[in-house]
Amino acid sequence: MIRNFEMDDLTEVMKIWLESNIEAHDFIDKSYWQGNYEVVKKMLPKATIFIYENNEKVQGFVGLMGNYIAGIFVDIEKQSKGIGKILLNHVKENYSSISLQVYKNNDRAVKFYLRENFVITKEQIDENTNELEYVMDWKDHQ
Repeated sequence: MIRNFEMDDLTEVMKIWLESNIEAHDFIDKSYWQGNYEVVKKMLPKATIFIYENNEKVQGFVGLMGNYIAGIFVDIEKQSKGIGKILLNHVKENYSSISLQVYKNNDRAVKFYLRENFVITKEQIDENTNELEYVMDWKDHQ
C-alpha cells in the first residue's frame, strides 16, 4: 500500500535511505552518505514523500521536491520485487512531468529509469562527489 509520510516513519525511512545509498553507490565512500545523514533527516519532512508499506512495515519510499524526484529508496532486502516501479507509477499518476538526477555509475538505476521511459537530457558532474550524473526527464504523453 502507498500512503503519505508521517513523522513516525522518519527513523525507518532514514535507515532505508542510508543503507540503500551505500549499497547502490559503491563508487562513493560510505562516509559521504553518513556525513549527510543529519542534513537529509532535517530536509526530509519538507519534501513530498510517499511510503510503500506492507504488513505495517515501511519497505520503500519516494521523495519529491515539486516534480523533481530526489530519490526512490527501497529496503535492500526488498529490492527487485517491483516496489520501486510501484512508487514511480504512483508519482507518474500524480505528475505530468518528472525530472531526476542519477549517477552514471549507478547502472541498475539508469537502466530502470530508461525502461520507465525517462530520457537522458544532460550529463553533468555532481559537485559534491565529483561523479558524473545524468539529468533525466519523463513526460506524460496522453
